[in-house]
Amino acid sequence: MKKKQIILHAIALLGLAGVASAQTMTPAPAATATSTAASTNKDLAGSAALSTEHTTLLTALKAAGLAEQAKAKGPFTVFAPDNAAFAKLPAGTVDNLLKPANKKQLSKILTYHVVPGNVMAADLKDGQTIKTVQGESLTVSLEGGTVTIRDAKGGSATVTTPDIKATNGTVHSIDAVLMPAK
Repeated sequence: MKKKQIILHAIALLGLAGVASAQTMTPAPAATATSTAASTNKDLAGSAALSTEHTTLLTALKAAGLAEQAKAKGPFTVFAPDNAAFAKLPAGTVDNLLKPANKKQLSKILTYHVVPGNVMAADLKDGQTIKTVQGESLTVSLEGGTVTIRDAKGGSATVTTPDIKATNGTVHSIDAVLMPAK
């Protein structure tokens, strides 16, 4: 029960990523491991709804029944896909995932974007494997200072806005949706 509650609370962190970029910075084409941290100075419950770049993510959180779980103590690190990331998925994928019958699958995908602890971009190492709260792993790649996260299916996402600090974790906005193996 406690693990499920932690996962549900952690996933709410996903809705935060666009808040800092909308309020304090313009996303760069690719983030570097030495980017300066931004802060929302808010907990997740107070800031998740402010993101204009992550409305699809917020819709997904609601469909998965995870949107209200935004007050976890954390810390958690979230790799949060922006709207453009969801738009890259094959036609009909998002609509299909948002159906009530696919709630479990959607939840699994969303929790695959969350890792325990505060992990800043500068903390990530090339080739590092990080375990998600969903249970599978992500692999970090650093090239020329650009942080890329590789999923279990071989897809990858570039961190576009790193190190967004919330009172209960860190968010890295990414340009693709990461997919678990199962």
